[in-house]
Amino acid sequence: MEKEGTATAGEATAAPPPPPPRLESEVVVLRRHRHEMRLKNATTVLRAVSCLFSALAFIVMVTNKHGDWKEFNKYEEFRYAAAIFALGFLYAAAKLVLLSSRGDYSIAALSPRAVAMVDFATDQSDSQVLAYLLISAVSAAIPLTNRMREGADNIFTDALGGSIGMAFLAFVAVALSAMVAGYKLTIQTCI
Repeated sequence: MEKEGTATAGEATAAPPPPPPRLESEVVVLRRHRHEMRLKNATTVLRAVSCLFSALAFIVMVTNKHGDWKEFNKYEEFRYAAAIFALGFLYAAAKLVLLSSRGDYSIAALSPRAVAMVDFATDQSDSQVLAYLLISAVSAAIPLTNRMREGADNIFTDALGGSIGMAFLAFVAVALSAMVAGYKLTIQTCI
């Protein structure tokens, strides 16, 4: 006679019980965490790109000295552009250091939504000012560079064009970083 609760040989191959429903929520949390990490990495990469291009634009501009009229510091537009490129580099480097030094839990007293709002506010205000300055420096330098290229297309004007192009790429990186900050704010839950 068999005892109750024991399985016979034919019943031993029964299907395992379904997983508990909480596993689905764990998958959602894991996906959300991966998405947030991708956004954080995107922000870091964009800051690094803006830092790199601002530094390169500044270096190319200030080393562009070839004697006579071919010296950047003889032109007000290029001096202004060099100063803005230096500010762009300093700003991007500072934001990059802050972004990399601030761990995920360093602002534990604030909710994730509050952290996203603070990031958005600082990115929007600072980035808008920097983006405006970068694009104004580029737009101030382009007409003079084009007039110089009409008269003589040489290494001086080529270096100016390269510096302006790198500064524009820095502007694009700053603008994209601000857009990522806005996106991070919109995906935060209201709870």
